[in-house]
Amino acid sequence: MKKVIYLLLILVLASFTTSKELTTISGKITNTASDSISIKGELFEKEIILKADGSFSENISIPYDGIYTLETGKNSVPIYLSKETNLVLLADDSVFYTSLKYKGKGSIENQYIIEKLKITSQISDEELYKLDEMEFLNKVNEIKTSISDLYNTTKFTNTYFKEKEVSNINYLEQKHFLFYEKYHNFHAHLKEFHVSEEYPKFDEKIDLDNDADFLFSREYQKLAVLKFLNNIKFNGTDLDFIKAKIINIKAIKSQNLKNFIIHNSIYDVNIDNANYGKIYQEYLSITNDPKLKESLTTIYNNILATQPHKASPQFDYENQKGGKTSLESLKGKYVYIDVWATWCGPCLKEVPSLKKVEEEYQGKNIQFVSISIDNIKDRKKWSNLVNTKQLGGIQLLADMDFNSEFIKAYEIKEIPRFILIDPDGNIVNSNAPKPSETKLAELFNELKI
Repeated sequence: MKKVIYLLLILVLASFTTSKELTTISGKITNTASDSISIKGELFEKEIILKADGSFSENISIPYDGIYTLETGKNSVPIYLSKETNLVLLADDSVFYTSLKYKGKGSIENQYIIEKLKITSQISDEELYKLDEMEFLNKVNEIKTSISDLYNTTKFTNTYFKEKEVSNINYLEQKHFLFYEKYHNFHAHLKEFHVSEEYPKFDEKIDLDNDADFLFSREYQKLAVLKFLNNIKFNGTDLDFIKAKIINIKAIKSQNLKNFIIHNSIYDVNIDNANYGKIYQEYLSITNDPKLKESLTTIYNNILATQPHKASPQFDYENQKGGKTSLESLKGKYVYIDVWATWCGPCLKEVPSLKKVEEEYQGKNIQFVSISIDNIKDRKKWSNLVNTKQLGGIQLLADMDFNSEFIKAYEIKEIPRFILIDPDGNIVNSNAPKPSETKLAELFNELKI
């Protein structure tokens, strides 16, 4: 009898211990496109199944107190979760941000996040960075003042959130200061713009290797990555930059920051980098994120699968002249593929050279195929441009732009990209010379096309 009582006591105590470690989130989200929502964080993802009426209730074990992302299928929003959170969430997914309301423990902090988003979303980054320097600084100060007023009038219940948010407001301002010169050049279509001598200097006292700040602040994450990249010292090629980057990543203390930088550098593993295998192995050894490892491995395996002499991935795409054209139907001839888009300036720059090559090799054992990765909704724009510019060869439109299977199989992330396939459907070169390069004629002559 004593043993039974003792066992029951252990179970009761265990249940109390477990409940303290669980974060409760419940509520109702109507008009969703999915039967579930998800909460994502660093090395964390939890799917929550919705009932038929959109209601849900879940106890989850979170790895840290900080900012997560709540995704509904249609929308996503940052959400603060702590071990003490007992949050009720109510929203209509069709008007998500205006309808989103919180109740319960943690509601004040999360309602503050929503109100803060309303302030920061009043102007887009493009509009903000287009402003001239003085207008930009005034706008950033206006945004910071509005957020500070919101902060000062909010009666926070979570001390940790209240302390961290002070730094977070500063990180937002510092991020804008740091980003401005680069993005003003881009959005204002300027080439040599530089900020004035009076422009605010970056606060060098900020610790850019702080794991707690990384887990709390999306602004800190962007700031830390840009500052990290700006601080890399190297001489020479892109490959030298990647080597220096790897050394600097290894020196970081925060594993989450390491993962984040590698996530943003994942396409360093590409066919253009001769040492892509070594880069892949280095990144794989640094990250502890299983999903990131999986993504890196997929990219690496796709590169291996598109090496010379391998059978090419297939396509069967809409032809501008009607019907569809498949790669299989072009067997018997070499196929030179141009992956492009109507919005791509460098792609259009290659058009005159491509026309010249097509004319020179007319009647030879080669087909010229252009695959546009314009969005399907821009079909008319694509077709009109083909007609206007009198583009030759076989003009095709990929079915899902960058997400088309053929495009993904070749790991194409930048265009234009040129591919050469032999008459048997095998790859000659998955990153062939451009029409404007003399190396293309040399390659064709070598193959006796």
